Amino acid sequence: DFLGEDEPPRNSANASDSSIRTILFTDIEGHTSMMQRLGDERGRVVLREHERIIREQLRSHGGNEIRSMGDGFLASFHSTQQALRCAIDLQRAFEAGAPVHGERLRVRVGINAGEPIAEGDELFGTAVQLAAEIAGHAAGGQVLAARVVRELVAGKGFHFSEGRDEPLAGQDQPVHVHEVLWKEPALR
Repeated sequence: DFLGEDEPPRNSANASDSSIRTILFTDIEGHTSMMQRLGDERGRVVLREHERIIREQLRSHGGNEIRSMGDGFLASFHSTQQALRCAIDLQRAFEAGAPVHGERLRVRVGINAGEPIAEGDELFGTAVQLAAEIAGHAAGGQVLAARVVRELVAGKGFHFSEGRDEPLAGQDQPVHVHEVLWKEPALR
C-alpha cells in the first residue's frame, strides 16, 4: 500500500486531473424558437454552421472541445488569454457571417477559470457549472467572464466592463462578472 502498487497510473484515463483551466461555455440565444420556426431539417443546417464556426475557432486558439450540446459547447483551455481570444473571434465570426435560412446566430459566451475535475475526456465541478451559469446571464453576442478571468489576464490588453454581481444558481453569494468588450469602438 505504501508504494501505491494498487493505484492506477496518474496518466490513465480514469485518473483525476485537477489542473487549472479556463472554461468556455457557449449557448445559442433563442435556439428553441429558431428550431420551431425552421423545423428540424433547416434548423439542423443552421446548427451545422454554428458547429463549424465554434470548432474552427477552438482549433485556431488551442481549445479542447469537451462536449457539444446541440445549441452550445463546453470547451477548456490551458491559457486564459487564448480562451478570451477564442471568445472574441467567435463573436466576430458570428457577427460577420451571412444568415443561414434567414437566421443570424447570436451566441452567448461565459468564461470561468478554476480547477475542474477531469475524468477521461470530461470535466466536472464548480468551475464548469459557473461557466455555464455565466453564459446563461449573457445576451446574444456578449461574452461574460468571471472576475478570476479578468484578474488572470491583467495587463494583457483585454478590455472589460466594470462588472456586476450576478446571483448564480448553486452559489451562496452573487458572482462578480465582467463583460469582455470586444467590439472595435469600445476598444478605443
